[in-house]
Amino acid sequence: MGAGPAGLTIGAILRAAGLDCLVLETETREFIEQRPRAGVIEEWAVRGLEQRGLAVNLLERAQRHTQCEFRFGGRQHRLSYTELTGHHHYVYPQPLLVTDLVREYADVRGGAIRFGVRDVELHDLDTERPAVSYTDPETGQRRLVHCDFVAGCDGARGVTRAALPPERVRIARHDYGIGWLALLAEAPPSSDCVVFGVHPRGFAGHMARSPEVTRYYLECPPGDDPDNWPHERVWAELQHRLAATGAPPLTEGPLIEKRVLDMHNYVVEPMVFGRLYLAGDAAHLTAPIAAKGMNLALHDAFLLGDALVAYATKGDSTGLGSYSEACLGRVWEYQEFSQWLSEVYHGTSSGDPYRAGTTLARLRRVFASPSAGLAFAESYLGKDPAN
Repeated sequence: MGAGPAGLTIGAILRAAGLDCLVLETETREFIEQRPRAGVIEEWAVRGLEQRGLAVNLLERAQRHTQCEFRFGGRQHRLSYTELTGHHHYVYPQPLLVTDLVREYADVRGGAIRFGVRDVELHDLDTERPAVSYTDPETGQRRLVHCDFVAGCDGARGVTRAALPPERVRIARHDYGIGWLALLAEAPPSSDCVVFGVHPRGFAGHMARSPEVTRYYLECPPGDDPDNWPHERVWAELQHRLAATGAPPLTEGPLIEKRVLDMHNYVVEPMVFGRLYLAGDAAHLTAPIAAKGMNLALHDAFLLGDALVAYATKGDSTGLGSYSEACLGRVWEYQEFSQWLSEVYHGTSSGDPYRAGTTLARLRRVFASPSAGLAFAESYLGKDPAN
């Protein structure tokens, strides 16, 4: 279930091993290939895609980022994390990755996929022969698919997470009590790296997406109405919160996306019920604070895809048995870093002088202490699962 990075990667892994699978997606192909989402991919995740033949376009087209910049106290503070760790980030918008994965799964590897399905229901998940039923958008008829396993990759609002019996799972949730105004600007990046503005009026973020498009974030009240942020107010606030001595003004342009995200995280434990295996946002959500969501989805997909292949081709159930535990170790690491980074981003705008003071102390330590800078860089880049 779900034609996002997790579902399509699992499908491509199965097809490479000659295994049949069916991907069901409620949206159209055109929609998922254009839906604006994340863009930062960690180096280990790109290697995982490359090893599975899924990174040809990415490696040709993605930007490599080697440093980031914090702006606070009216000054620029740049951290060259590649110099500290030897590793870097890739910037490749999720719509481009999804486009690559759909093509590889469906067009190249011959994987079956149904777009625009409706009224999906799951059946007999705790048996050896689960099933999925749905309404075919072309005929309006109900279809029933029997299978060996169901991979729930349909996100936070999908049917697979809702199918979990409440008494069999624990959902841990954290609400940050803040919102982010997520913006896409038809304007070239104003810096050669990601910029984080830590400001008493609220966090601001600058992230390149392409030579022509830039992602921006502005801290705002949770549940705020995007209409409260007209073009002039958005750019005035971005210019103010990201201002620093020696930094040129931001290059402005039309806003082509504007929506408010309420910052919250959750984790589902375990990520397995019977023959249903959750992956990506269906199992865990990390707010975009640390840009970890797509990376966690790919980590899940690698583990689950490889485990399903091992079971189907060798009768080896080791990977399936350890799947949830193996995923959750990384999930909780990223959750903790997201919470730490949220305090750094939002402490100065909290209205609490104590939190503001400790926030600035944390930031100064990152840039004054090589060991603190290295610790931040390792968490920011993401630890290689192979090490």
